[in-house]
Amino acid sequence: MSKRSKPRSGSQDPHQEREKGKYAKPIASREHLLDLMAESGAPATREELESILRLRSDDDKEALRRRLQAMVRDGQLLKNRRGAYVIVDEQDLLRGQVIAHPNGFGFLKPDDGGDDLYLAPRDMRAVLHGDRAVVRVAGIDRRGRREGVLVEVLERANDSIVGRLVVEKGVNFVVPDNKRINQDVMIAPGDLGGARPNQIVLAELVQQPTRRSPPVGKISRVLGEHLTPGMEIEVAIHAHGIPCEWPKAVRDQVKDIAPEVLEADKKNRFDMRDKPLVTIDGLDAKDFDDAVYCERRRNGWRLFVAIADVAHYVQPASALDESAQQRGTSVYFPGRVVPMLPEALSNGLCSLNPDVDRLCMICEMTIDTEGKIVRSKFHNGLMRSHARFTYDQVAAMLYENDQLLRRENSALLPHLEVLDELYQLLTKTRRKRGAMEFESRETLIEFNEERKIDAIVPLVRNDAHRLIEECMILANIAAARSLGRKKVPTLYRVHEGPEPEKLDELRSYLALRGLSLGGGEKPRAKDIAKVLAASEGREDAGQIQITVLRSLKQAVYQPENNGHFGLALDEYAHFTSPIRRYPDLLVHRGLKQIIANAGVKNFLSGGAAKQFRYSVNDMVMLGQQCSSAERRADDATRDVTNWLKCEYMSDRVGEEFDGVVASVTSFGLFVDLPAVYVEGLVHISNLPNDYYNFDPVSLQLVGKGHGVTYSMGTKLRVVVARVDLDERKIDLDLAKVAEPKKKSKSRRKRR
Repeated sequence: MSKRSKPRSGSQDPHQEREKGKYAKPIASREHLLDLMAESGAPATREELESILRLRSDDDKEALRRRLQAMVRDGQLLKNRRGAYVIVDEQDLLRGQVIAHPNGFGFLKPDDGGDDLYLAPRDMRAVLHGDRAVVRVAGIDRRGRREGVLVEVLERANDSIVGRLVVEKGVNFVVPDNKRINQDVMIAPGDLGGARPNQIVLAELVQQPTRRSPPVGKISRVLGEHLTPGMEIEVAIHAHGIPCEWPKAVRDQVKDIAPEVLEADKKNRFDMRDKPLVTIDGLDAKDFDDAVYCERRRNGWRLFVAIADVAHYVQPASALDESAQQRGTSVYFPGRVVPMLPEALSNGLCSLNPDVDRLCMICEMTIDTEGKIVRSKFHNGLMRSHARFTYDQVAAMLYENDQLLRRENSALLPHLEVLDELYQLLTKTRRKRGAMEFESRETLIEFNEERKIDAIVPLVRNDAHRLIEECMILANIAAARSLGRKKVPTLYRVHEGPEPEKLDELRSYLALRGLSLGGGEKPRAKDIAKVLAASEGREDAGQIQITVLRSLKQAVYQPENNGHFGLALDEYAHFTSPIRRYPDLLVHRGLKQIIANAGVKNFLSGGAAKQFRYSVNDMVMLGQQCSSAERRADDATRDVTNWLKCEYMSDRVGEEFDGVVASVTSFGLFVDLPAVYVEGLVHISNLPNDYYNFDPVSLQLVGKGHGVTYSMGTKLRVVVARVDLDERKIDLDLAKVAEPKKKSKSRRKRR
């Protein structure tokens, strides 16, 4: 560090007060350490930093060591060969998460949100899916992608691997169930843990992979036999690293929580126990985290959305909080839930059960006759649910005129009808602003007593679902606005529009179908909504919707408010489900800080910010973590659903079904089977009587000789040829093609 200008010894840390609020023995903030190193212009050893900061005690030196270690783990610093710390951005290096592909290559998803970098198989040998790493941009590969070279692994994502034990020629290894982890885990003969070949096991990694050697592990647990009922969920939980056991500190903390709301906790709260708030959920719901009540006003409505006050019971830095942060979200598998919070809270004290007092956060909104929020306010509240309704019950009362249910709930019916009045207006407002409407098909898997699948049935949404959805959207808008006005660091739910490349592909695809997308280089949601509306009633409406969906970015959590493209909203945050989503809990904490500092105009300019635990940088990291947890949950539930659907179809090999092409790829057709609500693949090599080329613009397979084309929406008759449970694949063959389309000689556009 002496080769460059040396920072002033002991210079003041501008974030000192914040650090004092977080730690009993505060150390220099990350920002201050980065500033010191940037000022010096050279790498710094820990000893040099100790000298600059004038650290004398062993405790202070240990605290610095831990902070530097955390900054290396998070990719802010890199430790060079002489043990000095280097600022990553200063070295033109990129840090991010490794995304592996089953075929051996991978990508680095940069933390700064830039384009992914391609990682060749030689670099992927040293990492596993989910690891965090630093890479150097090495150039552009032959396909025009930025290519990275691995510099250093920052953090390992996999402490253990779940998979099937295989023994071949005296060599033991575990084949990972997660296909993104494509390196087998070697197991020494003495580390089998009593497991037998073909059993599903959990292998604890004792040696991570390098460029020269595969990962090595020892079997720590035998999960069971390959096809045991329920095994698919155990496999997914361990394969995706979903925490499913409560640490002792959490169990101890839960024991101290009273089973009912304490009288002391009811004081100084906005009391709504006399108002007929009700919960409306699915029939099988166990945790009720939202309740609603609406009253008519002279120039509109006043809507109350009450949400369980999870933040009162889950305090920052507690064992419960650390566990909830690690889980990030509840994970909903068919027939089983891995909750974010213990049941004593999620199904007990934080569940808005009828006829009991509950603490809540209340969003009070005044809505005008155009469906706009003209005023909103948040309260620490106290409520008592007056009824627990299901969606079907509310739909029967409001839309099917069920006289028996209407008589049984005559006291609450007028309030439900006022809610419906508001809902009808909000539906018009939603369409007017151009929110996108997608018809998604969700399914429910029904089991028998042996947990064998009886049937796969569609999950039907009615207007009662949409009524509650619109109320929740309003509360989420109000939360985002309140936090934004006060400039409170928080997590917004951000959904950005399509990138230019995806936009060009979408426009080319639509043009081939006689449709056009307006809006120029930056179309609005309203422009896409017009395309979807124009496609209604067409045979290819489903494929147009799928193609539009694939052009959009994935929604994420981040502290920068870039709006929600799909909902056509300028500001949006998740407020309504703190029982099952950690971002919602963070939003609640921000709102509580506003309530506690009522009257403070600018949160960041006064003392309120110093009291708040989280900085914008904290929210950046928490947003990445929560977004990752959400993707992890989606991947795990998709794996389980695909496994169960494969198991269901394994008894139907040889049967014929009518199908519809759901998507077209360069290697074949994914065909939806509406009769059983599953999807399978007709490989391109099994298409008859021709060689086929894939057209990436029109998304078609086109026969070279006879000109037969297959595109999304093509109707086929197929036979189930093979089911592979390990690969979660259903292979189909064509039984009979229903009216294949011949290539037209004319140039007329399809209408």
